[in-house]
Amino acid sequence: MTNSARSDGAAPAAYKILVAGGFGVGKTTLVGSVSEIRPLSTEEDLSEAGAAVDDLRAIEAKRRTTVAMDFGRITLGGGVVLYLFGTPGQERFWFMWEQLARGAVGAVVLVDTRRLTASFASIDYFEQRSAPFVIAVNQFEDAASYTEDEIRVALDLDPHVPVVLCDARRPDSARTVLVALIDHALRVGESV
Repeated sequence: MTNSARSDGAAPAAYKILVAGGFGVGKTTLVGSVSEIRPLSTEEDLSEAGAAVDDLRAIEAKRRTTVAMDFGRITLGGGVVLYLFGTPGQERFWFMWEQLARGAVGAVVLVDTRRLTASFASIDYFEQRSAPFVIAVNQFEDAASYTEDEIRVALDLDPHVPVVLCDARRPDSARTVLVALIDHALRVGESV
């Protein structure tokens, strides 16, 4: 599916998508797993300076972190092209979000149930801007499982916000999340 030309000769539809969430939830992994191009990643080794401010509870094995953004591309059926921009998760890098969000049709907010509070800032960011977003619950092997309703209550989500369970490492799972976001963004756009 790497060919972005449509069979009817029309230009492909292109959408900018943000992949957001707290530190260490799997944003770089999701972008990398689904991108049909070699993804751009700005990961750097965790530093001693960051150790004082980065909460590594439940992700003690993490050794690298995104310091600017991730970028990838995927072509869906019908020539729909998604440009994926992964945001940095640490608060000290949030100043970049406004630039990264410019022109985006919506966002995937990736959530780690072991550290739900890390997702609150991302959810607030998109709610305050009335931007369409979906919650993608990254199913870590050592995390407890919760139902969609339990997650919705824990995150205090509006009923219209889709919640999707996923494994950010699996391209088919990441693709399902992206399709859910596009469907949601199109529904929100129709109701405006």
